[in-house]
Amino acid sequence: MAVTHPVAVSDTDFSQEIEQHEGVAVVDFWATWCGPCQIVAPVIEQIAEEYEGRVKVAKLDVDGNQMTAMKYNVRSIPSVLFFKNGEHVDTVVGAVPKTYLVEKLEQHLG
Repeated sequence: MAVTHPVAVSDTDFSQEIEQHEGVAVVDFWATWCGPCQIVAPVIEQIAEEYEGRVKVAKLDVDGNQMTAMKYNVRSIPSVLFFKNGEHVDTVVGAVPKTYLVEKLEQHLG
């Protein structure tokens, strides 16, 4: 069985998991206490499943990983950051519809 759920990343492995990743990666910056984050979570899981093998999907809890959140200037959550070959190329802030996230993702896959 393949791993379809988003992988959890942290300050310690973010560079290895995301910044050194070849291809497109999507990272959900979130926190347990954040209501809108709970709305985005199932959407991120669906994207992880639907783009299995094509896109790396990860989640970073900002409460325990503030260095990475600060590095990428994440001030509001949820923030979904898009990376292409390790380079930060796009950010979506707030609880947005799945269609919007998929649209952004497709722009970077093309």
